[in-house]
Amino acid sequence: MSTTNLHVQGLTCNHCVMTVTKAVAAVPGVSAVSIDLVPHGTSTVHVDGDEAQAADVTAAITAAGYSVTD
Repeated sequence: MSTTNLHVQGLTCNHCVMTVTKAVAAVPGVSAVSIDLVPHGTSTVHVDGDEAQAADVTAAITAAGYSVTD
C-alpha cells in the first residue's frame, strides 16, 4: 500500500473536509483518506491505496471545487 500526499487550497471547515473525503474515497483503489485541515491555508490530504492514481485523486478534488497545489 502506498500513501499519496496532496496539498489542497480552499478548505475552510469540517464540511469541506467531509466533501473532499467523500470525493476521494469514491476513487477506485483508495482505501483510506485523512486530511490535515488548515482553514484558509493549504491543507494536506493523505490518500492510502494500492491502485489509486494521483491524477484520479486530483481530478476528484478539483471536481469537488477545491484546488490542488504543488
